[in-house]
Amino acid sequence: MKRIKKASIALLSILSLSDFAKAQERDDRATILNFKGIQYTSKDSLFYTNFRFRMQNRLKFTNVLDGESNNDIEARIRRLRMRMDGYIYTPKISYTVQLAFTRGDQDFDDSGIPNIVRDAVIFYNFTDDFYISFGQNKLPGNRQRVTSSGSQQFAERSLVNASFNVDRDFGLSLNLSKKIGDMPFNAKAALSTGEGRAVNSTDDGFAYTGRVEFLPLGQFTNDGDYSEGDIEREEKPKLSIGVGYSYNDRTTREAGQTGKFVQNPFTLETAFADAIFKYQGFAYQAEYMQRDVDNPLNTVDDDDAEETYAYKGWGLNQQTSYLLNHGYEIAGRYTLLQPHSHIRAFESQTEVIELGLTKYMKAHRLKFQLNSNYTFKDGHFNNTKQKNAWGGTFQIELGI
Repeated sequence: MKRIKKASIALLSILSLSDFAKAQERDDRATILNFKGIQYTSKDSLFYTNFRFRMQNRLKFTNVLDGESNNDIEARIRRLRMRMDGYIYTPKISYTVQLAFTRGDQDFDDSGIPNIVRDAVIFYNFTDDFYISFGQNKLPGNRQRVTSSGSQQFAERSLVNASFNVDRDFGLSLNLSKKIGDMPFNAKAALSTGEGRAVNSTDDGFAYTGRVEFLPLGQFTNDGDYSEGDIEREEKPKLSIGVGYSYNDRTTREAGQTGKFVQNPFTLETAFADAIFKYQGFAYQAEYMQRDVDNPLNTVDDDDAEETYAYKGWGLNQQTSYLLNHGYEIAGRYTLLQPHSHIRAFESQTEVIELGLTKYMKAHRLKFQLNSNYTFKDGHFNNTKQKNAWGGTFQIELGI
């Protein structure tokens, strides 16, 4: 009887999270009971785990138009990750563990350490609409960063994201989902160490990050506001608008949570605003990000005393797509990155135009991606500018 009672309690708890269970994979929360990966539930229903993996195999070509650089060919496994989500004793106590097994996914080049652990975080769900987390996980930053790399419609995130995102960190977060009238909104806040995955001890400064999202047209199907492209073919227009801010006090890395370690700590202030719209196969999203640093110039913390800097300036990314029949999607993206005058000696105004063709075999779990791009500097859209470049990428994403 006791075993039956425990199983009944667990079943009721699972059913109470049914909306959560239908959602797509999110990198900022535990994902339980919604994929057909390798699943295990203990006989007493007090322990559950969902094991998955995914990989991205890539062939990339880049040609810089300076007449000197050799063509860059990249043929490698871009990402190979294994992930476990589940709960212990009750679905209110859930967890996520995610490991990375490729060099480009381990922050190795900047830190000199193979950071295998990407996520190791525990969640406690007080109610269906309020939970906290403790551990290493993504901060509530810009939308494209929080969206899983496996749910992107291009092979890589935009250059704006690469320059300004606040990435993963160790700390505590609070997450609230409510409604103002009939309009859903999400509020998130995090207190974290500020140095990212490679940090071994905490310095004097911390990072403070917050984000608010408004969905004036209601919830997206299957959490589609955190999945690029309108794979769900929303029957009604859906819109999500997000704004956020991060204050990283006295960080010792170039980009806060990422980049090389520096000798003199500096403080980064990052603001961001983003939006995503979907309707009947059409999708559009935009992100604006801006970073301020009092003194962006610094020196790398090594024997060579190499000069470096934090990226100060702003950027805008826009991308749009349409899902055709038979799982084909066409997409376009325009990115503008504008450095502040304090770092113009090191950085040029950069614009990128990208086109993408994707064949979805099983949504984002199995897809073939073909991208082309043209990068131009200082507004010179021609092949005579030596800093300009063009290239292409073919990538296969496969996961369970």
